[in-house]
Amino acid sequence: MAKKIVGYIKLEIPAGKANPSPPVGPALGQRGLNIMEFCKAFNAETQNIEQGTPTPVIITAYADRSFTFVTKTAPASFYLKRAAKVQKGSSTTGKTTAGKVSMDQIREIAEAKMEDLNAYDVDSACNIIAGTARSMGLEVTE
Repeated sequence: MAKKIVGYIKLEIPAGKANPSPPVGPALGQRGLNIMEFCKAFNAETQNIEQGTPTPVIITAYADRSFTFVTKTAPASFYLKRAAKVQKGSSTTGKTTAGKVSMDQIREIAEAKMEDLNAYDVDSACNIIAGTARSMGLEVTE
């Protein structure tokens, strides 16, 4: 018989840097999950990703206080800021630009995030990433 799911916890944790301090500790403690066990498992799974990369994780909590988790790829905005070499997007989107991103860079990002995007092919994934870039105030160049 399958385990009874108590709930899901969605967090964004830097790769390889999970520790019991907030936001990890309180979120897992509310469900009665073993915090250190999660931290060790998460850090082991994300050790091959660049340290500090924000990694979304979805934790499934079960009634017997066990858990499973699934890691996702970093947010598109993280990759776009890195590609444009900027600290943050434009504060007045549409009026000022924060930087420039080429379609080649967008295609690389789309290929890296393809498994987490709601797109059938790379071209439609590129459109999603380009839209994110524009909403951040980045200029998309050919």
